[in-house]
Amino acid sequence: MPRRLSFVLLLLFLAPHLRAQRNETALSEGEVEQLREVAYYPSDRVLVFIKLLDARNKSIQDLFARPRKPGREQDTHDLLEEFTAIADELNDNLDDYGPRHRDIRKALPKLVDATERWSSNLKSPPDNETYNVSRRLALEAVRDLHDQATQLIEEQKAWFLAHPPPKENKNAPIDLPR
Repeated sequence: MPRRLSFVLLLLFLAPHLRAQRNETALSEGEVEQLREVAYYPSDRVLVFIKLLDARNKSIQDLFARPRKPGREQDTHDLLEEFTAIADELNDNLDDYGPRHRDIRKALPKLVDATERWSSNLKSPPDNETYNVSRRLALEAVRDLHDQATQLIEEQKAWFLAHPPPKENKNAPIDLPR
């Protein structure tokens, strides 16, 4: 009996730690690797995030383009939560890039266009209690991305007008280490 009691106590003690070890993420290993490859290129990183969000958006659209299958609502809920997590991560990256004046001017108009597309596509599935809250959160994340991207466009225009990046001198001698 004491042996069983100690085993049960051990399980109760370890259960929260074992649950914390589960690695549930919105990104696959390949997607994480794509983001790592462009970690030092902010504009490219934003474009990779757009690609990842487009993939989730297309998956949601595909669920409703085909005949209904059991579990479609739960799949939609899960995809919307993944979409929201990725959008929030992109928003965090934009929060970091803005004050540091990272040059993401080429990616921002594409992001604004994408947010408009995502917003209309996320509204298209019919209402369902299973995923309505997740959809609201995803739409809020898209709205936040849109607002931040439009604000960053103006800030970056002003910053780079006042502080133009140095131009490369193509005729300069090559400096080789000796």
